[in-house]
Amino acid sequence: MEDTTRRDFLGLSAAGTGALGVSALGFDVAPAKAVKQDLRIEGATVSHSVCPYCAVGCSLLAYTKKKHGRTELLQIEGDPDSPVNEGTLCPKGATSLQLAISRRRVPSPLYRAPGATDWKRVSWEFTLTKLARNIKASRDRTLVTKDADGNTVNRCEGIAFAGGAAFSSEEGYLATKLMRGLGLVHLEQQARV
Repeated sequence: MEDTTRRDFLGLSAAGTGALGVSALGFDVAPAKAVKQDLRIEGATVSHSVCPYCAVGCSLLAYTKKKHGRTELLQIEGDPDSPVNEGTLCPKGATSLQLAISRRRVPSPLYRAPGATDWKRVSWEFTLTKLARNIKASRDRTLVTKDADGNTVNRCEGIAFAGGAAFSSEEGYLATKLMRGLGLVHLEQQARV
């Protein structure tokens, strides 16, 4: 007869006790098999997209469904057929659904005046005008026209610009030209930050 180790004995005892306990309690597994759950994305349209967060270009699958005449975004996940991310997503990419449908997303510009404690909703016209004035004031205050050797440099050292990683090549080119036209020397890109 083969020697039975203590580990084998305990494993056989646990399995036997579990089987005896389930059958003694009269559990019938047939009703559990009859329960069918509908998937939330069942019948949804699948669209291919690219994650907007960095320059890697991870592929996404977006599941949408028509509901009450509107297209509703149900789920976003990594595309397993993508050679870039093979279905995986970083923490930022995994939360991209919230970028689109979060109830906490701010739908319009907010402004808090100097010394104020509360934010107030303002128009885009007010926001862009305020931004343009602040950029001009900062540029006028920090523009260096000549360096220590007397060379003309015309650089603005008081403003920095960080471009978005989801910029297309054309948007990146335009943003760089605009910032260089203002004299900015501190340019950065989101994917490197």
